[in-house]
Amino acid sequence: MIRDLAEYERLSDAVTTNEAELREVLFGPSPAAEVVLGYDGTAPVGIAIFFHNFSTFLGKRGLYLEDLFVKPEHRGKGYGRELLTHLARLAVARGCGRMEWSVLDWNAPSIAFYQKLGAVPMDEWTVFRLTGEALAALGARGSRT
Repeated sequence: MIRDLAEYERLSDAVTTNEAELREVLFGPSPAAEVVLGYDGTAPVGIAIFFHNFSTFLGKRGLYLEDLFVKPEHRGKGYGRELLTHLARLAVARGCGRMEWSVLDWNAPSIAFYQKLGAVPMDEWTVFRLTGEALAALGARGSRT
């Protein structure tokens, strides 16, 4: 499903991980994130990958949805809503102050779906990212801390 998600998001070239790496990072002794699968009977039809972050202003952890994907043939049947509902219940049960995620600006169907659920776009925020050589270069700099 991760490859299907990448294809849908037009980011197939960005997938560099493999099953062994995912198994270790998601299900190994020190998981970096959690996974919820949505099923139609015994067939997996959707996935939500999430982890906890922290809100300094709220003084509480939050739940960050890294990826939500429902197979195209199963969209519109409530699986995405059920996955998000499950995560919202988890967030409340775990004392989270908020639940957040990002969506590609061209993904109008997902944006409309999220807004229908009551989610609010954070238009005044810009996401920044360091990867590859830029990340390594900054990490290699000397530190004063």
